[in-house]
Amino acid sequence: MQAPDTQFSEAQSRQIAALIREELARRRISRQQLADQAKLSISTLEKALGGRRPFTLATTVRLEEALGVSLRKGADKSADKGADEIAPAANGEVAPDSLGAYSRRAVSWIEGTYLTVRPSFSETDSIYAYRTQIAWDAAASCLMFHEAERLDATFTQYGEVAVPNQSGHIHLVTNRDGQHRLITVSRPMITGEMYGIIATLLSGRGSLLTPVAAPIAFLPIGKVAAPVFGRLVPGDAGYATYRGELRRITDEPFALFIAPLP
Repeated sequence: MQAPDTQFSEAQSRQIAALIREELARRRISRQQLADQAKLSISTLEKALGGRRPFTLATTVRLEEALGVSLRKGADKSADKGADEIAPAANGEVAPDSLGAYSRRAVSWIEGTYLTVRPSFSETDSIYAYRTQIAWDAAASCLMFHEAERLDATFTQYGEVAVPNQSGHIHLVTNRDGQHRLITVSRPMITGEMYGIIATLLSGRGSLLTPVAAPIAFLPIGKVAAPVFGRLVPGDAGYATYRGELRRITDEPFALFIAPLP
């Protein structure tokens, strides 16, 4: 009899993740809703679906009970399969029209892990830095992004990536029960950086939410010397570099911020 903390192999975990993503898409429920129903933390579910942590038997059983489907049958069959045989991409590895109808091969250069920096929405001269991973999701047949290393972990975001040909820009879209957050950035520079605007809601007192927009930069993490995450203030390591990257957005400009009418 397997112990509850028994871990599935990488191939098995990949298959389980693919089945879960298919169920999420079919039922049109969010990962947060599934985590709540399975009585798991969203962090645990995100790490397992993102391949950063293997599925355990206990976690998988909880997810099976929440979804009402077996996730282990496919995992058992996939144990000896190669990666190319697992979770074949839907629709010939072409994203839906609503995201730009791009092929995986056409956007592979966008995939990667980025150091993401933006100004603090509430603290003057402060900068927030965290990690964003962009990778192809075979079940959804599109690029997906996932944030990590956020100081305000409660507000960690994930969602779809739209890459329309017409505008030459990339959109990272969070949609939770109809509530949207949108990041619009330029196509990567030759050195991989992407610059643009984040538009979201600022959480205030109680249930008060206020629309807010700010510059945001995505820097390939492999090209950042000693990346620093969290809230940075003047004098902190990395602050001057990150501030310079944010200044590029309006100096070059990659984006415009229109002043209020007089």
